[in-house]
Amino acid sequence: MTEADSNHCGIVAESLAGKRQVDEQTFASLAVLGERLERLKERNEMFCGVAFSSAAERLQARRSAVMVG
Repeated sequence: MTEADSNHCGIVAESLAGKRQVDEQTFASLAVLGERLERLKERNEMFCGVAFSSAAERLQARRSAVMVG
């Protein structure tokens, strides 16, 4: 994992743990990680069952609710 990957993971992990405010950087990092996961799934079917945790999924849903509302 590169430093940039680690930073995105760290930002999301800290936000989920309440150690960091959920902000635009959190949502941007979550989007980057989501895109990378989708590309990984496209390249190798072995990863098709991999998904974000339920907490990360709720965070994504929160972002969608803010964008719609």
